[in-house]
Amino acid sequence: MIADMKTAIVTGAAGFAGCNLTEHLLEHGFEVYAVLRPESKHNTRLKESESLHKIELDMSELAFLPERIGQSADIFFHLAWDGGRNDFAVQYKNVEITLQALKTAKALSCSVFLCTGSQAEYGVKEGLITEELSPEPFSSYGAAKAAACYLSKDLAKQEGIRWVWARIFSLYGKYEPAGRMLPDLIRSLKEGHTPELSSCRQSWDYLDAGDAAEALIALAERGGDGEIYNIANGDHHPLKDFTERVRQIYAPELMIGYGADPSPFVSLRPSVEKLKRDTGWEPEVSFEAGVRLNY
Repeated sequence: MIADMKTAIVTGAAGFAGCNLTEHLLEHGFEVYAVLRPESKHNTRLKESESLHKIELDMSELAFLPERIGQSADIFFHLAWDGGRNDFAVQYKNVEITLQALKTAKALSCSVFLCTGSQAEYGVKEGLITEELSPEPFSSYGAAKAAACYLSKDLAKQEGIRWVWARIFSLYGKYEPAGRMLPDLIRSLKEGHTPELSSCRQSWDYLDAGDAAEALIALAERGGDGEIYNIANGDHHPLKDFTERVRQIYAPELMIGYGADPSPFVSLRPSVEKLKRDTGWEPEVSFEAGVRLNY
């Protein structure tokens, strides 16, 4: 390792957000230990590099990570998270794993522990969503994220490690998996099918996954200790505006079928003023550019 090179640990490093983060950390000159789900088909996403060390390790074995790495590290990014949105048992286990991840970060002498939360922690909110709003999750996933947030914050104080919580809203872009609205819509349009969607009346906010990676790095370096931050673009519009922009790119001759409102009716209008103020971060990739580049 180069003497002045920073070292980062990334759990969930082959996932959608994690792989983008890992690639951007490498571009910034970090030495990265990528913690991967054993035998996952996504592990090949990460290209070989002298600065990248792949470690296949089940999250239940995080306590053994320090001996697998064999040196100290600077920043611990915890992105790994399992289970369906209402799989209570697995979501509950994720809370325990988050706390173990923080203890592991301490054992590795990391100065920063950054964990990704979710907009699902907020639940259904009217108006602008700021970090000061109280969580009101309606799924096991959102509840577990909120529990992990507050419990890990308290543990970080006891362990004496800087703690940052990043609540991610709607990412799109490189490595986005099928089964999500945007890639499925684009695939349908490319194949010449008429997509059928909900009303798409709800407000939405899309952020390129690469821009999100830059936000996480900025927070690890400049985010406030004990602070929660929204990770979003801050440029919210009716979801129908985004779907129609996609249609104009891929199949302007087709029409999209719009149906009833989804239930629950989750409308996202996140504020990112705190993120911008504390770190100087700004999104760089426009929605159209990201769509054209990554799908």
